[in-house]
Amino acid sequence: MSSPPPSASRPAVGAAEAAAGAAPTLIWTALIVVYVLWGSTYLAIRIAVESLPPLMSAATRFAAAGLVLAVVLRLRRGPGALRVDLRQLGSAALVGVLLLACGNGLVVLAESGPAGVAVPSGIAALLVATVPLLVVLLRSATGDRPRFWTFAGVTLGFAGLVLLVLPTGGANAVPLAGALTVVAAATCWSIGSFLSGRIRMPADPFVATVYEMVAGAVALAVIAVGRGELRSFHPTEVTTRSWLALVYLMVAGSLVAFTAYVWLLHHAPISLVSTYAYVNPAVAVLLGALLVAEPITAQVLLGGAVIVAGVALVVSTERPRRPGAGSRSGTAPAGERR
Repeated sequence: MSSPPPSASRPAVGAAEAAAGAAPTLIWTALIVVYVLWGSTYLAIRIAVESLPPLMSAATRFAAAGLVLAVVLRLRRGPGALRVDLRQLGSAALVGVLLLACGNGLVVLAESGPAGVAVPSGIAALLVATVPLLVVLLRSATGDRPRFWTFAGVTLGFAGLVLLVLPTGGANAVPLAGALTVVAAATCWSIGSFLSGRIRMPADPFVATVYEMVAGAVALAVIAVGRGELRSFHPTEVTTRSWLALVYLMVAGSLVAFTAYVWLLHHAPISLVSTYAYVNPAVAVLLGALLVAEPITAQVLLGGAVIVAGVALVVSTERPRRPGAGSRSGTAPAGERR
């Protein structure tokens, strides 16, 4: 999964005003970058784990991206660029572990393994698309009152989820254990996204991202060592395509697309930016079918279409209710996902 840190949603409060000064061509260019790059990260994950240890490869990806971003911030802003207090550091670390170690890590595990066990990249993207729906449920559990059409979208989206993972017994059936693993990942992602608007995070989303990536990378590395991923790992056995996929995830998913997303939060309405939540799964399914021949069955088409329709309904009906409420009431998925 590859999306931006939840703290990045905060600058979006003034996006309507900023949008007036941004050229439509630039806005749509940035949107296309987010659509394509984040949609493609699910396929890149599948290729990377063909011959790389799954959790250690994820740890390497986030550690490298976090280091590059930290160096850039230090060079551009000076010695105090990354300064935060202990409470902000702890909050960013908690969110990073939930989003990256639990959220992304479980997706990576679900996509690894032999055929019939590993979840196809397109299916993983469709399952992760339920994040906005889960965030609505978390809001409701804490006393918020989402709109009627928001709940209608949540109901529709989860009906699509059931359709997608319903056992059929066919050769192309979605692996149930892997699908439940991705749902668990989406749940962790939702909790991290939800908490990020309610705890004291670093004010700058780029700084928050550095600490989230570092914390997530450390947690992933510890779990990878505990699973024994390094005992049988030999770098010479890693294929060139897996190395290239890992580099792609570092650069395209974690740096380029993230930067485009944060720029969009400053220059475009959040309702437009949030459309990536239901465009990314379509891109992932299409790329999986075209590049690695992942099957697109009638069940995938029906379940995926219902999920995307539910997410689209939720995103289109949700608006920040007052200045400063964007991160609390909005449902755009957040977190460094893919």
